[in-house]
Amino acid sequence: MTPLQAIALGIIQGLSEFLPISSSAHLTLAPYLFGWEDPGLAFDVALHFGTLLAVLWYFRREWANLTRAAFSIVTTGRFEQPENRKVVFLIIATIPGAIGGYLLQSRAESAFRSPQIIAIALIVMGIILWAVDKAVDQRRVIGEMRWVDALLIGLSQVIALIPGVSRSGSTITTARGLRFDRENAAEFSFLMSMPIIAAAVVLEGPKAFQQSGLTNELMSGVVASAISGWLAISIVMRYVTRHSYGIFAFYRVVLGIAVLAVIHARG
Repeated sequence: MTPLQAIALGIIQGLSEFLPISSSAHLTLAPYLFGWEDPGLAFDVALHFGTLLAVLWYFRREWANLTRAAFSIVTTGRFEQPENRKVVFLIIATIPGAIGGYLLQSRAESAFRSPQIIAIALIVMGIILWAVDKAVDQRRVIGEMRWVDALLIGLSQVIALIPGVSRSGSTITTARGLRFDRENAAEFSFLMSMPIIAAAVVLEGPKAFQQSGLTNELMSGVVASAISGWLAISIVMRYVTRHSYGIFAFYRVVLGIAVLAVIHARG
């Protein structure tokens, strides 16, 4: 892998992690479509360190408030304050994804990375995202969340283990289906990404170092991922205040059809 390829993959990871278009799909498809050597899942996970930095920095004030709320829960055992309840909801939402990731890790590293599966998942999830976003009105905010809402949104992370589904796409779609407005759906999705990404980096990141060490390519990819990830969050949080998720759904369907066409052309 060249440094330019690593940077390109870092940019792809950062943008697609927080846009509802599936980072795992893009990281798998880019080498396939451009004829690059597949860096493997370990390198993909290493790039997630960059997006972890992005979400921590963008929501740094929110994380500071949540940290204080977590200490308050430990010391007082009370959950009345909105920030306290948000901490609990984030924990509830994280549990299903953590269990699913542990049980399905081997398939995520092999069968789920098939270009055919990715293309179909891009199309199907794109249609679902568009349909739910268009049909549901915008009424609820995070402050109105209940534990069952957090659990359902967390369960939707499990299917995102299939590249092409998209973690942010599945969680945002579920939140929209539960009638949360677009901005709050995106914010909760991004906040709940932190523990999942952090766990993946801790568990899988060392594999990248064992395979290649701390190379210039790896460092370049992580930096590119962090910068583009911050940019993607900024774009989404501003864009969805006035627009629907339709443009992302359209992109997913077009990309999925294009991938199927390439697969057919290559025989």
